[in-house]
Amino acid sequence: MSRYGKWVAGSKSKWITLLVWIVVVGLLNMLWPAVNSQVANNAPNLPENAQSVQAEVVAGREFPGGSGVPALLVWHREGGMSPEDLVHIGAIYNTLEQQPLPYQNFVPPLGKIPPQALQASLSEDGSTLVTPVLFDASADSGQLKEAVADLKGIIRTETGSDPTAAGTAGSELSLRVTGPVGISIDASSLFKNADVSLLIATVLLVLIFLLIIYRSPILAVIPLVAVGFAYGVTGPILGKMAQEGWITVDSQAISIMTVLLFGAGTDYCLFLISRFRQLLKSEESKGRALLHAITDSSGAIAMSGFTVVLALFALLLAKFGAYHRFAVPFSLAIFIMGIASLTLVPALLAIFGRASFYPFIPRTPGMEAERAKAKGKPAPQPRVSRKKGIGELVVARPWAIVGVTVLLLGVLASFSSGIKFTYDILSSFPKNMESRQGFDLIGTKFSPGELAPAKLMIDTQGKADGEDLKVVLSALSYVGKVSDPQPGAVNKEILGYDIEFKSNPYSLEAMSHIPALRATGEQALVDVGVANPEGKVWISGQTATQYDNRATGERDMDLIIPVVIGMITLLLLVYLRSIIATIYLVGTVILSFFSALGLGWIIIHYVLGAEAIQGAIPLYSFVFLVALGEDYNIFMISSIWKKRKVMPLKQAIAEGVNETGSVITSAGLILAGTFGVLATLPIQVLVQFGIITVLGVLLDTFVVRPFLVPAITLLFGRLAFWPGKHVEVAETQSASGK
Repeated sequence: MSRYGKWVAGSKSKWITLLVWIVVVGLLNMLWPAVNSQVANNAPNLPENAQSVQAEVVAGREFPGGSGVPALLVWHREGGMSPEDLVHIGAIYNTLEQQPLPYQNFVPPLGKIPPQALQASLSEDGSTLVTPVLFDASADSGQLKEAVADLKGIIRTETGSDPTAAGTAGSELSLRVTGPVGISIDASSLFKNADVSLLIATVLLVLIFLLIIYRSPILAVIPLVAVGFAYGVTGPILGKMAQEGWITVDSQAISIMTVLLFGAGTDYCLFLISRFRQLLKSEESKGRALLHAITDSSGAIAMSGFTVVLALFALLLAKFGAYHRFAVPFSLAIFIMGIASLTLVPALLAIFGRASFYPFIPRTPGMEAERAKAKGKPAPQPRVSRKKGIGELVVARPWAIVGVTVLLLGVLASFSSGIKFTYDILSSFPKNMESRQGFDLIGTKFSPGELAPAKLMIDTQGKADGEDLKVVLSALSYVGKVSDPQPGAVNKEILGYDIEFKSNPYSLEAMSHIPALRATGEQALVDVGVANPEGKVWISGQTATQYDNRATGERDMDLIIPVVIGMITLLLLVYLRSIIATIYLVGTVILSFFSALGLGWIIIHYVLGAEAIQGAIPLYSFVFLVALGEDYNIFMISSIWKKRKVMPLKQAIAEGVNETGSVITSAGLILAGTFGVLATLPIQVLVQFGIITVLGVLLDTFVVRPFLVPAITLLFGRLAFWPGKHVEVAETQSASGK
């Protein structure tokens, strides 16, 4: 290990290390594309064999006129729409037929319908009209945004005003674009705006924390420089991989990856910096102090980083695209950051030396005495601290600490069983977003099911009457409206029905009706003599897609969570060579996760008033919290393990907890702060994820790491190290006074 330290941070090699990083970052950014230029925000989340995906294929082949992605134009004038409004709308649709928008798939011939006929489609109070424009499913959110912008330009030209700027409560004609297209555009805009906000807020927060902790401008910048270099390497590599089609990246993944880099990356830097600072107080040679710091901390840093990399890499097992797309960016970012922490940061510390900590430079007692003598002052007296630290408290009352902490975490964890989940993306949007305002108008003036109708397609094989099937479907309690049967364009025996649910099509209630609706179609085929109806009923639309999203997400969660636990368990076994310690280290982090989930639900539901949390959050939070939580355990337990070889267990625990306490507390606060930035964004899914992750990090930092884990270690005694043989040697040496 000393050779490695000299290789990256020796008197000459430190400059070579820095130069290598500069050259690598420069070349990669010149030769390969930036990752932000390769994002694909419309990438599919479902595999090709998902039922809703197969249904979309059938819909595109048999019902091409209605198979596009709809933008719902919600026209509204408080007090009632005028005949002139309807004339304008007809003229707009005439223009769209003659001059189609980019990626426009289909528009109904509303321009050929007399304005009087359009009145029949108005809401009951005559104030609102919903008209569709369908776009090609291959268009991404950016392309859809440009097309909708062109549409709004046509509307302004025709009406002589700007209905999109008019309030929905006034007497002016207003327009809100909603439906899948409007939702996609708004979601993309939220994440695009979040990128810059996240980066600025995260950098400032980390900088402020480091200045408060170390009170040194140079030291505050060193971790940020390391993170910047790590991002400079990670970005082009991801960009090249996306360009070659090896991976798919989206804006959400890149945003959270940035937060992860600053949070976890700064933590790894602090593990080394704190040890270096400590050694500078007893070692005059900054070179030897740095080499010892590298030797003491590099193993824990490498193990911590490797644990997080593997845990995040497990997301590759996911079939749900949003999970799968996180795996490579997150794991690669942590891998590169780990390398930077073990090479670039030591080189920078070697270059700046003690000046890294200016103006509060750590010196040995001898150096302090010489400095005082040169200034004509008396030598400073060494401080003798009689105050007991947390380590002494833990070893004094381990049973009480275990009892209190387990009870606290257990009570919080019990609330996680009452969590309600939602897959309604609209609930994540601010109430002033255009697509949400449009949906609210539809829900108020019409049936909310009109926002995103489902398409039921049945291969009748010529044995069923279309009108009879319509009667059966109309009789279903959860169906609000059923269209007349439409024969397929290729196979006339396939009949299609547009079905509007009575409830919000994005809600769990509507999603729960998808299996029943499919079963109704299959039973109708059985009733007319079709022997094997499976594979002859398809349901497309947003509700069916959301149903498959939930099913796929639950499948991924059931697979990935055990895999992550298994991998972390294996790594800890290899690193610690202790079965008992591995079991309780993994167990405490899992308990901490469920406690964070429960406490998060208390805040999100009972304080902030949310009815449910987004269904993807438990898996996201689990992977991050379990992996990052083990970081702190590894760093602390490594210190105890090393000290245990030369001193009794109680003393090793007390000193190990006290020695690592300040750096882990600092690291935990920075990591919690960076994830807390997510809670400031106007996107509920990120707010909820941020809250739960912050709570989990804080519980790990202030409850699990300083109290629960060391107390359990003490209670197990020698068994905590079983079957490690080196412990018995240490015990013998301690007993013999060696």
